[in-house]
Amino acid sequence: MMDASDQEDLIGDAEQPLAPPNGVINELLNVEQEGNMQGQMEEFLGPQAEYDEEEEERKYYRRKRLGVIKNVLAASVGATIVYSVYMGLLQMQLILHYDMTYREVKYSNLGLEDIDRKMLMGINVTPIIGLLYTPVLIRFLGTKWMMFLASGIYALFVSTNYWERYYTLVPSAVAIGVAIVPLWASLGNYITRMAQQYYEYVNYKEDHVQEQKKLPKGACHKYIIVFQSVFYIIFHLSFVFAEFPMRFVLHEYLHENPHILFNVHSCGANISGVIPGFNTTVLTNLPRSMLLIQVESVLMGFAFLAMIIFLVLCGAAYRPTEEIDLRSIGWGNIFQLPFKHLRDYRLRLLCPFFIYSGFEMLFAVTGFSLSYGVCVLGLKKLWLLIVVYGLSCSVFSSLSLCLLRLPRWVCLVGGAAVHAVLLVVLLAFSPPPNSPEYLGPLLVISVLWGLGTALNKTGVSTLLGMLYAEEKERLDFVYTIYHWWQAIAIFIVYLWSNLPMRAKLSILLATLLLACYCYWVMERRLAMKVAFRLPRIPRPRHKVKGYRYLEEDNSDESDSEKSEEDDEEEKEDEEHMAEEMGAEDGEEGGQDAGVQGADSPKARRRGAEGHRHRREDAHVKEGVREEREGG
Repeated sequence: MMDASDQEDLIGDAEQPLAPPNGVINELLNVEQEGNMQGQMEEFLGPQAEYDEEEEERKYYRRKRLGVIKNVLAASVGATIVYSVYMGLLQMQLILHYDMTYREVKYSNLGLEDIDRKMLMGINVTPIIGLLYTPVLIRFLGTKWMMFLASGIYALFVSTNYWERYYTLVPSAVAIGVAIVPLWASLGNYITRMAQQYYEYVNYKEDHVQEQKKLPKGACHKYIIVFQSVFYIIFHLSFVFAEFPMRFVLHEYLHENPHILFNVHSCGANISGVIPGFNTTVLTNLPRSMLLIQVESVLMGFAFLAMIIFLVLCGAAYRPTEEIDLRSIGWGNIFQLPFKHLRDYRLRLLCPFFIYSGFEMLFAVTGFSLSYGVCVLGLKKLWLLIVVYGLSCSVFSSLSLCLLRLPRWVCLVGGAAVHAVLLVVLLAFSPPPNSPEYLGPLLVISVLWGLGTALNKTGVSTLLGMLYAEEKERLDFVYTIYHWWQAIAIFIVYLWSNLPMRAKLSILLATLLLACYCYWVMERRLAMKVAFRLPRIPRPRHKVKGYRYLEEDNSDESDSEKSEEDDEEEKEDEEHMAEEMGAEDGEEGGQDAGVQGADSPKARRRGAEGHRHRREDAHVKEGVREEREGG
């Protein structure tokens, strides 16, 4: 029995398979895991049935377009807040400082009247040197950061009113004078650049966008018209908001008309200066210091809000690589190019319109509103005239959208016609002082002047954008010239404050007629295809070769191995040592528009494939060269 049971156990053990060693088990498991991982990787990296490349790219560029719209609205709201705060505070400050009782009681020996004169001089005189530094500042800081810095300078001006002294008010006013031209040149450049970007994001499938070439002539004009209209519709509301401190704070402290206008004997076209005989005490009692501090604190908060809007909500106008290219042409060239652009007859012939644009707006808020409005209706109605003017400007700025269907001269000529009629009327309009019955006619004149201002401002800015729509590397120079001439006009208005009213109106009318004639000459020359001179913008010279520029220079390549393309580039550089002179068609082929739309998924893949093909071509050329040397 024992032998039989032992044999059965041996047979059972023989039938059971032997367990493999532990190393073999681990190898089998590793093979299975590698197979599973390889399958998962192939499934992950392979074409996804649910992934639609066209749909993803369409969504990507839709987000880009929404971002551009956000940038335009943010820049418009930021500029509106900055100028609402600045004009509201300046108006309240000048009224308080004009009152003799306020000066004697609060600042007896400080000389506020002299400080105000020097402060206005700093604001109005300093911008005349803006052409010297504005392009350098914009290219050094970038368009977005220039807007942010300028809004910070306006906030600095608000903060100095907490402690009204010569060494606080005058330097801050000079700083504002320094910032005016850069701020407006940056805003004009920014809005036009957003229109160009929007066109690129709408037409991202077009060959000239994918190949990073210059935009076709007139391609983005409709976006420039729409964006400039939106900007001025929002910005002109700053005249409305600027009257809030006057209406809700100072209004109850102002004297009635019989006291303020007691020694005023004539108004309108018959007077010289601003309001001769105007009473030096305009306040019934002095506002509490704590109330003024509260008002200034609210204005300071809005000034900081504008800075945050520019910083957070406004995107960059150019890509980082484009900004590097813009700076790399040399600071000397950047300094000289605004002056060289004045050789372009289009800009030269538009200069009278630039000057009139500065004349008419400042005349509306100082000459008309004071010499006609306050002189006839009293100081308590000043806010009403300015609010009506601001609302008119804002509403009628939408009329520039008609340029989508009508010729571009309609806005400028229409605004000029309205202002020409009003100037003739004002030359003959001399209402008696303290005459409330003239409220209706003055409001009508204010509305119509706002109509002319709206057509003028939107027309000039839109026209500049359309003329230089394909020249994005020139926009900062062009808008700098525009707003520098406006600064010159503001300085002239500051100087003529004591002239007779009819002399002021005659200067305005003569400037307007000259501007219309020059604009007609410009359009006629363009219709006849007369060539205009555009200075050549030098090629960027990068001293530091980063990863973006490695392919441009091969340090291992000898002179004999240079490709034909390199020889052509050298010849082109030699040919462009002298300044270019030619028509617009000649300029379109000379310079590329720069890097555009390189962030999309398809663009990245195209760039990678192009880089791979270039490397393969280089290897093939190297192999052919070795075979020739070996032969």
